[in-house]
Amino acid sequence: MLDFIYKRRSIRKYGPDPVSDELITEMLKAAMAAPSARNARPWEFIVVRDAETRRALSRLKQGARMAADAPVVIAVLGDRGNRWMEQDCAAATENLLLAAANLGLGAVWVGLRDEHDAPVRELLGVPEKYRAFCLVPVGYPAEEKEPRTQYEKAKVHWGRW
Repeated sequence: MLDFIYKRRSIRKYGPDPVSDELITEMLKAAMAAPSARNARPWEFIVVRDAETRRALSRLKQGARMAADAPVVIAVLGDRGNRWMEQDCAAATENLLLAAANLGLGAVWVGLRDEHDAPVRELLGVPEKYRAFCLVPVGYPAEEKEPRTQYEKAKVHWGRW
């Protein structure tokens, strides 16, 4: 019943085919349909297609290596002045990932820590007002993963712990 959620898997290997502007726009529409505290929508997105820029992003942290091979990387940025920015950007990122999976694309969430913020912002020309929240490499999957849930009954508490 919820296959559209279960098919979202972290895909780190991509084929060489480009991702169309139309599909990227659909993913971004889904991202921006996310809930946002007080409807502030503190997010901004940078769509990176340039190969050299993607390679540079892939070298900024070990867990971002796949960005070099993805046809596109979407940088999710959040307004530092918004106290709910992290929650709102997380919701937008999850929507983006769900949309990618349901459009036949593969994607992975590459979280960024404080030490990655300045290098990402410098590379992409992002103003200080914004924090680099995460990177999302996207492409046509070159690996196949079965839909799944990781439900654990023992982690569900009804009423109280």
